[in-house]
Amino acid sequence: MPQEMKAFRSFVIALLGFAIGMQVQAQSIIVHDPVMIRQKDTYYVFCTGMGISVFSSPDMKNWKREEPVFAQAPKWAVEAIPTFKGHIWAPDISYFNGQYQLYYSVSAFGKNTSCIGLATNRTLNPSDPAFRWIDHGKIIQSVPGESNWNAIDPNFIVDETGTPYLCFGSFWDGLKLVKLSPDAMSVAEDIHQIPTIASRKSDPNAPNPPSVDNNPVDAGGNAIEAPFIFRKGNYYYLFASIDYCCKGVNSSYKMIVGRASKLIGPYIDLSGKPMTRGGGTILLQGNADWHGVGHNAVVNFDGSDYLVFHGYDAHDNGKPKLNIRKLNWNKDGWPVIDENYSLK
Repeated sequence: MPQEMKAFRSFVIALLGFAIGMQVQAQSIIVHDPVMIRQKDTYYVFCTGMGISVFSSPDMKNWKREEPVFAQAPKWAVEAIPTFKGHIWAPDISYFNGQYQLYYSVSAFGKNTSCIGLATNRTLNPSDPAFRWIDHGKIIQSVPGESNWNAIDPNFIVDETGTPYLCFGSFWDGLKLVKLSPDAMSVAEDIHQIPTIASRKSDPNAPNPPSVDNNPVDAGGNAIEAPFIFRKGNYYYLFASIDYCCKGVNSSYKMIVGRASKLIGPYIDLSGKPMTRGGGTILLQGNADWHGVGHNAVVNFDGSDYLVFHGYDAHDNGKPKLNIRKLNWNKDGWPVIDENYSLK
């Protein structure tokens, strides 16, 4: 058999195996904007994809593709975003009030024509008779010319009093934090006065910097997105991604972090600089193995904290792949990557 035919056959076999749910190793599944949760003895990853992509694993190492959350694009989203075809961005999964809540983003790329929606389920196990995603539609929307923020990249968090909040944002005026209703299914504040909790601008009142790196002009150069807030000890830690994703080998994505004693902030980095004025301590950035790393979540399993994110594989043409690193904390309470940890 010619070498080219052997290579093609191997590719087809691999593709068919993946399509029917073959288990594959972590750092070999292609994901973008991953979040993770565990129900009983099964881990689930939700990420950007048609209808929201889902993977399951018994050990965080071997992953099986599950059916997407939505078989068809939500009708409300098609009506709200004319160019939307079912490719849903940056989901966020949590357990609240006896059910799993999945916030998700629909958007026109490079514009803040965007919405965040919510779907809920009693279980994440597809074989459970109770398994059924219920879509609750739009939670919040940004409109070009009206909103100097972008309603994508949601993250759900509850403060010390049990009050639910949603942080979100990408470019424009930076990262936002809004209070939700007690059932977390609607916004409980004036959307025209949502505070900014992080930005790359040194002056919060300055206009957005000019667009760079071939990004759309209306997005400006305020390259910060993907907020994730994690409570640890006496602090809330705000993780975010800066610079540019989605460019394969040219991606410059990196992760920053700051912390606050209250959920609403202010968030300050290790040097004492507010994240509302361009602050943010670098947690992880690209290297010889990964062109860029970002859009992270932080989870705790059995007393250990993990950083979950995607990286652009320098050894595979810059494809975005799942990464999981153990997260430790230094004596001053700042997160550090455990360089000795490996899932393999």
